[in-house]
Amino acid sequence: MPGDTLTREHVLGNVDEIPVGEGRNFEVAGRTVAVFRNHAGEVFASQADCPHLGGPLADGMLGGSTIMCPLHDRMFDLRTGSVLVGECGITVYPIRKAEDGTLLLSLDG
Repeated sequence: MPGDTLTREHVLGNVDEIPVGEGRNFEVAGRTVAVFRNHAGEVFASQADCPHLGGPLADGMLGGSTIMCPLHDRMFDLRTGSVLVGECGITVYPIRKAEDGTLLLSLDG
């Protein structure tokens, strides 16, 4: 219908591709996105590199809904993208886990 906007979801694969408590990078529509799976079974998605010096966030320490950059201890909230330790926040993306475990990511915000 005219005026309707549809959010396009990208299929990333199955949640089992990401070990519990870790992150993995995925290439999605020409950009790299870090996807995390915490011990509670929640999934989060963010930009792949730390805004400080480009550290690989997927290699960082995941705790609940926070990620700490492995290079210089910058910490971010994966629910909001807000910085907890450091100077600036990160971009986070809506992600959901379908009933069959398929991860679906939206880059539209």
